[in-house]
Amino acid sequence: MSLIQAIQGGENKYLEFKVELPNSNTLAKTVIAFSNTGGGKLIIGVDDQCKIVGLKPDLDIFELQDKIASMIYETCYPNILPDIYTTTIDDSLLLVVEVHRGNLLPYHLKNQKKNEGVYIRVGATNRKASFENVIELERLRMNISYDQEANREFLFESLDVSPIADRFKKLGKTFDHMVMKNLKLIQEENGRFLPTNGLLILLGKFEHASMKCSRFKGITMDVFLDRKEYKGDLFSQLENAESFIKNHISLSSDIKGLQREDQYEIPLEALRESLVNAVAHRDYTNDGRDIKIGVYDGKVNIVSPGGFPSTITQKDILEGRSKIRNKVIARVLKELNYIEQWGSGIRRIKSSCKARGLKEPEIVEKGDFVDVCLYRSQFDQKENMISNEKEEKILDYIQSNRNRITTKEAESLLDLGERRSREIVSEMVDKGILERVGRTTNTHYRLKNTEDQ
Repeated sequence: MSLIQAIQGGENKYLEFKVELPNSNTLAKTVIAFSNTGGGKLIIGVDDQCKIVGLKPDLDIFELQDKIASMIYETCYPNILPDIYTTTIDDSLLLVVEVHRGNLLPYHLKNQKKNEGVYIRVGATNRKASFENVIELERLRMNISYDQEANREFLFESLDVSPIADRFKKLGKTFDHMVMKNLKLIQEENGRFLPTNGLLILLGKFEHASMKCSRFKGITMDVFLDRKEYKGDLFSQLENAESFIKNHISLSSDIKGLQREDQYEIPLEALRESLVNAVAHRDYTNDGRDIKIGVYDGKVNIVSPGGFPSTITQKDILEGRSKIRNKVIARVLKELNYIEQWGSGIRRIKSSCKARGLKEPEIVEKGDFVDVCLYRSQFDQKENMISNEKEEKILDYIQSNRNRITTKEAESLLDLGERRSREIVSEMVDKGILERVGRTTNTHYRLKNTEDQ
């Protein structure tokens, strides 16, 4: 993607705009957040509406570059060495501060303690890191995952490991202490075994390692038709969640030769891969959130805590690049054939839905969680008709109101809830019909490739 295309896409996890050089504290927070997350670019000379305004003509570029380098050196620790360079777009000169993800995590403000001055990038914002975030950055520096760490709050001897052992046995595989050590389910310390967080998660010993499933009426979350919460070992949770979804989507039969073949409107392969990805890649360090599954008239939505791993972009994910957040859980799932091949799950989800003629699934990072949408077949036409009617209303409004609409105006126009109105506007942006202008309180939308009238 070219720099101008990136700018047109707006600020995100890896991109921030400023009209002019920010103060040293703001600059430091952005540089630190990029270093602690996946790197990124601070572009000076672009406003909040993604408009390229350029630097002032009388500005001394070399002096500005030196000033930025000094500000970063004086405010950030450990030292961060960004690439600082200029580029010209449409005769406008921009300054780019390109920050690479660091190896000396966590980075923090030099004038504050490490646990207080750490920032991370969440969506298009710099967020002050929590204590748990700081600990996770320490793990990343040492290349250790949370589920590999020993847990001293549980006695290994008191744990019933049969939910895992039984599944190994069904596959004819051994499951003894040596296997558990090799899979890092246990650690040996002073002649005794300690369970790792991975073992406890697989056995369902953490309260937040659960799934909440809901069936909603229509296409919003306004009315519940059914709701279940599943706890216990992860394998049972996966089975129960799959059964819940199957109970709320349609099953049809085709006669092929002398055989009748039953199939669900969403391919089971896509459902299973999506559920397995959710438990394998979610962030278990956050004990306040669980996996949420929503079945709507037009789709199945699976939301798991934690964004993509810091060095992975959404484009990387869709192209099959894999980075494992929970190494213990992922190894066990692969041993038990829940995972077929590293990095192949997203491809199978998309290809199985495409083969069925369904709308392409969406796998999107939204802030600090991942949202997967699998679209249902029988409601595609109906939902498209509804969406088309709503979109036409928005287009008519825009053409009559100086080429602009806000989400509040869309909510009033469509007579829908705030959430659904935002979804429809966002879908029009994804389709390339509208583009977003500005952010926070000044945000509005206009027809793409046009100027405000």
